[in-house]
Amino acid sequence: MNATKQKVKIIERSKLPKQIGKEIHVKGKSIALFHLSNGDVRAVGSKCPHTNRPLAEGIVSGEYVFCPLQNWKVSLITGEVQKPDDGVVETYKTEVIDDYIYIEV
Repeated sequence: MNATKQKVKIIERSKLPKQIGKEIHVKGKSIALFHLSNGDVRAVGSKCPHTNRPLAEGIVSGEYVFCPLQNWKVSLITGEVQKPDDGVVETYKTEVIDDYIYIEV
């Protein structure tokens, strides 16, 4: 059974520093939220699939975040770990309305 997703209001985009992740908890899910240097907002599952470390503590470069422990490169668009490593994290649709970030969960 697939539950209906809904938009959840999170935080003002202007209050979320660029290039620094923030771990949030929404509807029982742990999510890493990122405000990229180009103004986009991305949200992915918060744990690295290899180390289980919080991705919000990783270094952001372009559309990627690097795991803080093993430096695995995770796409903030697809959630896929870049080769030669393997894995994937869940991605969440984000939207900015009147400077507030919404996540579809």
